[in-house]
Amino acid sequence: MHCDNERLDLWLSISHIYSCINDKLEQALLKQCNISLKEFYVLKFVSGSACKELRLQQLQEMVGLSQSATSRLVDRMEAPHVGALERHSCANDRRGIFTRITHSGEQKYQLALTIVNQVLDAELQQDGVLKELEILIKQLQK
Repeated sequence: MHCDNERLDLWLSISHIYSCINDKLEQALLKQCNISLKEFYVLKFVSGSACKELRLQQLQEMVGLSQSATSRLVDRMEAPHVGALERHSCANDRRGIFTRITHSGEQKYQLALTIVNQVLDAELQQDGVLKELEILIKQLQK
């Protein structure tokens, strides 16, 4: 058993690092690609799926948003001025709605992926953050 709040303190340290890096990712994506981190995750999950499409319900679970928030996010990404996604009905189940990544969306995803990797590389190497995370995770596992 850990003394006092040691496990909580370890978790809060990990959470703080995660939050700081998340903020940097969000800022870089908004500045360089004009997309949010959640929008990047949508592009990642749809692009990485077998047919480059996902049911909205699957996407909702993967991104961790409510049904209405996922729908609004996909609506914005389908808008003509963005054009990163396109929606269509399932042939077998008319209630099923799919969204698929467009060519434009795939290009945006590839650019955003480069930026995300650059930010992660820079942030995880900065001041030994990666090493600190490894130590914190090992301590948390004890």
